[in-house]
Amino acid sequence: MKISSKYKVREMAGQHVVIIQGRNGEDMTRIISLNDTSLYLWNEMYGKDFSQEDVKQALISAYGIDEALAGKDAAAWCAKLQECKLLA
Repeated sequence: MKISSKYKVREMAGQHVVIIQGRNGEDMTRIISLNDTSLYLWNEMYGKDFSQEDVKQALISAYGIDEALAGKDAAAWCAKLQECKLLA
């Protein structure tokens, strides 16, 4: 999977949010806000093909959590990307 290059993360009012690149006047009633872990994963995975296993390994490396928890969190993060239609 790959995060679509049409989306960029910007900081607005102290929050990191996903926006559509180059689209002024866009409907801002639906903003996707990223917590620190989601932002970390976005930055690690953006611009490259990755798998759920890659996300899991990034979580283990960054946070030192066990494989079971990392696998569960990786699956949830990947599912949320798909649900929000952020994948290319």
